[in-house]
Formats: sequence, structure tokens, C-alpha cells
Amino acid sequence: MAATTKEAIQSVQVFGRKKTATAVAYCKRGNGLLKVNGRPLENIEPLTLRYKLLEPILLLGKERFAGVDIRIRVKGGGNVAQIYAIRQAISKALVAYYQK
Repeated sequence: MAATTKEAIQSVQVFGRKKTATAVAYCKRGNGLLKVNGRPLENIEPLTLRYKLLEPILLLGKERFAGVDIRIRVKGGGNVAQIYAIRQAISKALVAYYQK
């Protein structure tokens, strides 16, 4: 009975905002997939802003991302605001998923 009361969260949905840009992240158990608007993170341009998206990954390490899939939808705002909204959504999704 004790094992059933302490079940892991299956999935979480969180959002990140910057100015008028809103990013909604859906995080669930998986194998390390990270997509923004259906595209891999490697396709984000410009390169300098892509590094801002990689900050949560580099900070926590890839082992935290290996067991989860994160899909992000972002709309509104400009390029920079969207990048910061995505970064916030990634961070919030991991915190909510691991409950720390």
C-alpha cells in the first residue's frame, strides 16, 4: 500500500512567460526528446540565443533530461522574448516533474 501512495508524476504541463511571449511545456516520461513547436532544439536560430535555451540543460546535466520528453509550444512576442519564455518553461517543467 505504501508504494501506491508515493507514485511518480506521469506528466506535467507548465508555462513560461516573457513580455507577451508564452511557452507551454508538456513534460512526460520518455527518452530525452526536446522539441520546440515540433522542431528539435538544434534548429533554433540564431545560435547565440540557442545557448540561452541550453542553460537549464547544462546546469542540471543531461542525466536529468535523459528520462523525460519535453514538448514546447510558444507563441507571441519577438524572438528574444520567446527564447526566454522557452527557457523558463523548460526549467519549470523539470522542477514540477521531479517535485523539488
